[in-house]
Amino acid sequence: MRYLGLDLGTKTLGISISDTTYTIATPLKIIRFEEDCYDSTFIELEKIINEYNISKFILGYPKNMNNTIGDRCIKTLEYKKKLEQKFGIEVILQDERLTTKEATTYMLKADISRKKRKKKIDSLAANIILQTYLDKTKGGNYEGRTNDI
Repeated sequence: MRYLGLDLGTKTLGISISDTTYTIATPLKIIRFEEDCYDSTFIELEKIINEYNISKFILGYPKNMNNTIGDRCIKTLEYKKKLEQKFGIEVILQDERLTTKEATTYMLKADISRKKRKKKIDSLAANIILQTYLDKTKGGNYEGRTNDI
């Protein structure tokens, strides 16, 4: 069994996957969809769930920097509910503040071109979300990022 990390955007869903020991997250893919048409992600997610025997989703929760909840949080909560209803799999919300910035910083340090960064940013952000959760639940401390919802 494995966990999936999810970074929900307005047109993309970044996906990362854990190993079977729930220790390491790896970027998996990006699902693209029409703006705010989240239900269209379910076909691809179902394939992934079946192929990798997914037991839990770790969904990024985009709270504002001042800890308030905005429109993106509301859409994320709606998506969480749909995921749980559709697949019957637990969905954990993980604070995702600054994950996109963190992912961009990693890619800049690795000297990855702007074009390639744009293609990979969402799956890398999903990877940071999932790795943060894995480290936290194993008692680790991922760069001091132990905030959850």
